[in-house]
Formats: sequence, C-alpha cells, structure tokens
Amino acid sequence: MKKLEVKNLQISFRTYGGILKAVRDISFDLYKGEILAIVGESGSGKSVTSKAIIGILAGNSIVEGGEIIYDGQDLLKISEDDFHKIRGDKIAMIFQDPLSSLNPIMRVGKQLTEAMILKAKSSKRNARHIFNKKLDILKINCDEASKDSTITTQTDIKNQINTFKNFCIHSTKLERDYNESLSELIGLQFSVENTLFLIDKQQKVDFKKSLKVIIKEINASLHPFLLSKDNEIEQIFTDIEQLRRKGKNANTEEVVGTLNRLNTIIESTLNKEKPDFFALGYFVINNPDYDIYSIDVSELNKMTFDYLEKNFLTHFRKIAQLGMENAHNKSIEQKRDILRIGKEFLELLKSENLSKDIIINKAKHLSSLVRQAINRLSIRKNSIEYTFSSSIKTFIKTYFDGIHNNPIEQKRYDRKEKKYNAAIAKGKTLDWKLVPPKLVDLNVALQNIVKVVTNLIDSIEKDLNTINDFDLNKEVLSLIEYLKEEASKIVSKMTLKMAKAKAIKLLEEVGIPEPHIRYNQYPFEFSGGMRQRIVIAIALSANPDILICDEPTTALDVTIQAQILELIKKLRVERNLSVIFITHNLGVVANMADRVAVMYAGKIVEIGTADEVFYDPRHPYTWALLGSMPDLETKGRLEAIPGTPPNMIYPPIGDAFAERNKYALEIDYEQNPPLFEISETHFAATWLLHPNAPKVEIPQIIQERVDRIKDRMTKDEK
Repeated sequence: MKKLEVKNLQISFRTYGGILKAVRDISFDLYKGEILAIVGESGSGKSVTSKAIIGILAGNSIVEGGEIIYDGQDLLKISEDDFHKIRGDKIAMIFQDPLSSLNPIMRVGKQLTEAMILKAKSSKRNARHIFNKKLDILKINCDEASKDSTITTQTDIKNQINTFKNFCIHSTKLERDYNESLSELIGLQFSVENTLFLIDKQQKVDFKKSLKVIIKEINASLHPFLLSKDNEIEQIFTDIEQLRRKGKNANTEEVVGTLNRLNTIIESTLNKEKPDFFALGYFVINNPDYDIYSIDVSELNKMTFDYLEKNFLTHFRKIAQLGMENAHNKSIEQKRDILRIGKEFLELLKSENLSKDIIINKAKHLSSLVRQAINRLSIRKNSIEYTFSSSIKTFIKTYFDGIHNNPIEQKRYDRKEKKYNAAIAKGKTLDWKLVPPKLVDLNVALQNIVKVVTNLIDSIEKDLNTINDFDLNKEVLSLIEYLKEEASKIVSKMTLKMAKAKAIKLLEEVGIPEPHIRYNQYPFEFSGGMRQRIVIAIALSANPDILICDEPTTALDVTIQAQILELIKKLRVERNLSVIFITHNLGVVANMADRVAVMYAGKIVEIGTADEVFYDPRHPYTWALLGSMPDLETKGRLEAIPGTPPNMIYPPIGDAFAERNKYALEIDYEQNPPLFEISETHFAATWLLHPNAPKVEIPQIIQERVDRIKDRMTKDEK
C-alpha cells in the first residue's frame, strides 16, 4: 500500500548568481511499513526533497513542477492551515542536529506534552467535521437511490441516519466519561510509579503530600468499567490514608508495599477488556433502565453487539449499500465522460498553436467532471482524481505565463548582458553578477500538462476495466468502521496527566534511562545521542504514519549511530511506520533500508532494493559511494571521486556525473540518460546500461568490498 507518491518533482532556488536547480524531475513511492533510504553527497537534493514533503522549503524556493501525494492531497498545493493538520501529526521529521529541534530553556517533558495536547485538540475538531460530512453525503446518495428502491423510503433513510448519528453521539458521551476516568487512572499510575521510583533511588519524599495526591487520584479514577470501589480498593484506600496521617513518621516499607499492591490493581485494570461503546450507545438509548455494569464486559459486548445487529445494523447496512452503490454508479458513469473529454483534450494539446482560452476552458470542464466523479463515500482516495484540478491549473498557468514572459525576460537579459560585456571590455571591475534569464522550459511545461491528463485517463480506464471487482458489502463495512473511528476520535482525551504519563512511556520506549528523572531535565543535560532520542520521542508523540529522518546520525559517534539506527528499525516494526531515511553515507543504511535511492545533482541515478543497490550496483556514482565507506579490510588504495559536483545554476546538458566519471561515454556529455530497467525493482540512469554501450564491469576493488559486506551480512543473519 502506497503511503506517499512523489511524481516528477522539480525544485529550484533563487540565488544572487541565478536559478539553482536543486531537484530535477524525480519520482518515487513510499510504501506502508518500509524504510526508503535516499543517499547522496551534500547538495544532491535529498534534504530539499524531504523538506518539500513536510512543507518547510526556504522562502527563495521555486516548485517548478511535480506532485507529492499523501492521503489524496498534493502537499505542494494545499494551504498552510491544511498542512498544519499533517505536519508533525501524520508526517513527522527528525533533523541532523537535535538541538535545532529542541527549546534549550524548556524542560524536555514539557516539550513532549505540549505537542501532544495541541495535536489532540486539532484531531478532535477534524474528526467531528469528517463524521458529519460523511453522513451527509451518505444521506444524499441514499435519498437518490430510494426513488427506485422497494426496501426503503426517504423518511426511513432520514430516521436511520439520525438514529446512527444520535446513538454515536451517545456512545461518544459514554466513552468520554470512560476516557476521563482512564486519564485519571493513568495519572494515578504515574504518581504511584514516580513515588516508588524516588523511594528506590533514596530521594527525599514528602509522604504526606504525595499520598494526599494519590488519594485524590484514586477517587477521580473510579469508574464502573475501570477501578471499582470494592473491598480491596477500600482497604488500600484506608491503608494509604493512615500512612498519609503519619507523614514523615510513616514506615517506608509499608508505603512501598501498599503502593505496589495498588500498582498491581492499576496494571490489571488497564489490561481489562474495553467496552464496545459503539454498540453500547445504541443499547442504552433503547434500554435506559438496564444495569449495564452488572455483567462482565465480554458478555456485555456480545449482548450489545447482537442487539445492535438485530435491531438496527442489518437494516442500516442495506440502506448504506443503496447509497454506496448509487455513489459508485454515478462515479463510473461520469468517468466515461471524463475518458472521452480527456482524450479530446490530449488531441487538442498536439496542436502547434495552442489557444489559451480554449485550453483553459477545456481544462475547467474536465476538472469539473473529475470533481463530480469522485466517489466521496469511498474510504480509499484516488490521488490522481483528488489532485487533478490543482495540478492541471498550475501546469497550464506555468506554460502560458512562460509564453508571455519568456520574450520579456530574454530581452531583459540581453540588455544586461550587453551592458555587462561592454563594462568588462573597458576593463571595469563590476560589483554585480550577470543573472541568467528566468525562462520557462515550454517543452517541459507542455509535457507536464500532457502527463497529468494521461495519468488521469490511465486511472479512469483502470477503474472502468475493474468494475466487476467492486465489493459493495466490503465497502459498506469499511465505511461503518471509518465512521466508528472518527466518532471515537471526537471524545479522545489528552489531559496534562495523560500527556505526562505518555511522555514518560515514550522516553522509555526510545531508550532514555530513568525517564521519571529525565522528564524534568533540560536539553543541555543530555548527550548528543540522548538528545536525538528525545527528538525521536517528540516525533512519535502524535503517532505519525510517516517518519522522515534527515541525517539523524551524522553528528554522532559510530557507536551511538548504530544504537539510533537500531532504534529506528525497532520503532518501524513496532509502530508499522513508513520511514524516509536521508544520509550521505551509503554504509549507514546497509543493514536497515528496504529500498535505496541514490541521488546526484538533483536526480535519482539508481533505485532498487537494498540488496540490489549494495550487491549489484550499476551506476558509477554508486560504485564511488561504496568505495568511500570505511573498511579496515581493504588492502588496495581506493580512488577518490575526482572533481566536485557541478554548479546547478548551470546544469549540464547531459549526465551531471560525466565530468567526474572515468567511464563516461560521448553521449553522456550530450544527453541525460533515462532510468534503465535492470529488474522490476531495480533501475539506474547510466548510458552504460544501453544495449549498444561497451561492457564495463564494477572495479575489482569495489567488487571485493561488496562481496565482503555480503558475506558479513549473511553471517550476521545466521
């Protein structure tokens, strides 16, 4: 499953010397649960790519083309308000220098809890909007379908939708009360564990004050589904109250024993089965006098689910199927029109003299059809459909602005050049530079328009060819589950106590020793490796889908590097994260990445699985990077990469690596190589892979190094 799609990304920067081409038409996908490493020298464009993904490009940046698709949105075109819902929440980033991400005068605990609380509030508002909007769309489609239906009427639909909304609201109220007690219980657990920790470390503890807080938190944690005031709790409550009254005269062993008993109960309570509030809400509305706390939660969940299924959900699913089928059929019918209009548009784009008005009007018509054809009841978003309107508008504007502005810009440059050359000819020393003309490549701009329309047509044809694969029942179940999740988010609670407890757990998860003490410390009190662990904890605090690591180990020594890499690998598995790992050191990702993309001068020159790139590298630049990895076993002298990367204000016409590549062919200086396919997953952009190119083998000294790495990895796996 794709979590992120980068398509034909082109990013430049305005500089005093001219326009610097930083990222030049790169494309890659990031899949759920994988680690994709992007490797290259400084200035290769890897960090610019990552910053574009998270929306923090510098003010002098120019996005000249491409798309970054996440959850049906093009991140290059959404507003800052919309990006705020994604940045740090869905997509988080770790930078090279942890101190740049930490406030030096704020305790690390507060930096963790502040982020959690702010994001929780934002998530609740967003969930409420999504829940109501989805139900409104369902009702509209059900009403349309009911005209030809014998199983329901518009009145029935209205009643069913309202019932669903009302009992979901009631469910969320029940869950909110539960969550409030749960947050207090988690706070109680923190207080108990913190007191036990301080006693264990022989720190001074004010028993009177600490135990008073614990008594208050016990009372606040009481809930019939959680901590019940039974005989055991009553006894502990009495024991703690007696110890509190003794204050500093309380026996420490008695305090520890009593708190350990309480902590055992808390652990058991937190592991209890959670009530199914979705089903419970419907049951309680219809059976207000039933004592839901009188039976075991497992039995209650089964009973309430069966009741919901029999009395409501079976009929509601049938109605929802009508609405979803109606939405699907409308979408398919409109897609047939899109296919016809899209192909007409492509033919129009082949004309030598394109009319701006005709192209814009045709694009508006096509965009309108695409927006109408989007099935907004489907949980899976087709990114091509969702981003088509903004993409086509941007590309058309770029093309026609270029037609208008290019001659003006060229005349400006010609005047400046004439003035500059005349001054130089007179022997004058100038304090200004000749800035190259800012010209739009009209061929590229036109191809971008063609590409976005072609991608749309291909997507529509695929949908029309797979109509029979549509599983209506599965789609309805997905919708109901989706609505349940959003309703639950509306009452998700993050109090300061909960945030503090979660922060302690996060610090522990990322390997911070004694997190109870470390929570109250400042960043300067930590080593570089520990600071990076704190930054990772902050990044994980919102449970992101994607984690971007931008050179996270560069400033650390070799031992700490290995620990941080192992931590990222562990977190990827435990949290099912998708990770983009940026580094200049190919060796760093040898044992952690699933796939590797090698970048040079703003382009991906090789991409494949980690095994393919490490053990079967095909690009001379990848060979050079492998040669630069530290290796005590290499006996011969490795050759350094000659020269320096090209000045990307004046990008080479051909292969940017040609000047530094002793295997360069004549064509390398004249034409950029495409990405040649080596396997279904392995591609490299070098003319050496052309069928007519001379046979060039990887240097023997590099091959020996690769073989040693492979043998070492094989032994480690055993």
